[in-house]
Amino acid sequence: MDLGIRGKKAIVCASSKGLGRGCAMALAEAGCDLVVNGRNAELLAKTAAELRERFGVKVTEIVGDVSKPEVQKALLAACPDPDILVNNNGGPPLRDFRELDREKILEGVTQNMVTPIELIKAVIDGMAARGFGRIVNITSLSVYVPIPGLDLSSGARAGLTSFLAGVARTVMDRNVTINNMLPGKLDTDRLRGPHEPGSVEDPAAAAARKAQAAANVPAKRLGTPEEFGQICAFLCSVHAGYLTGQNTPVDGGLYVSAF
Repeated sequence: MDLGIRGKKAIVCASSKGLGRGCAMALAEAGCDLVVNGRNAELLAKTAAELRERFGVKVTEIVGDVSKPEVQKALLAACPDPDILVNNNGGPPLRDFRELDREKILEGVTQNMVTPIELIKAVIDGMAARGFGRIVNITSLSVYVPIPGLDLSSGARAGLTSFLAGVARTVMDRNVTINNMLPGKLDTDRLRGPHEPGSVEDPAAAAARKAQAAANVPAKRLGTPEEFGQICAFLCSVHAGYLTGQNTPVDGGLYVSAF
């Protein structure tokens, strides 16, 4: 399917690896020029080089934590009038809520609620004036299905969801949409758990870990960043212009609900 976004400009946050990288790959495949971002300069450069080589699109790299104002400023300087914004950022680590102090709580809320709101504020009026805009926020299935120990992540992302539900309706008439993707169990470094950067997992151990993680998923497998990215690209396409303010679980059927 031609997504109708060839030549569009996209900012994809936290896109050097994992789900953000999957989204960047799918948007590049659709013909978008990209501004990509990540904290590890070497890994980001590798991803950017692959995007250029595989898809022939323009790719600009902005290194740093997207929750930092100076990094946001650099992103927007590299692409002051984006057509597409994909908000993504790492979440707080698994931790009993009793261990959270005010500083940690504010940091988590800044990363997973305040930061995407700040970026949306910076780009949404320009999108509306130009008559096209697609904003996708990568949140978490924990917005729907609470996970003990990820309370801060769940709360911040749920706050973002509620905050934007009303905002999404104010720009729909100018062809700007805001939607959220809720990943479940996808095969990323975050699901793998703590490990040394660059370490290679034993294939048998990896297969056993993935099988155990997927045991209660109706699909009986983990999702991939690539298929996650393709769904993101569709939400950014011209075909999704009548869809806004929605939460899309990408979870292999893990979230059970008829409605």
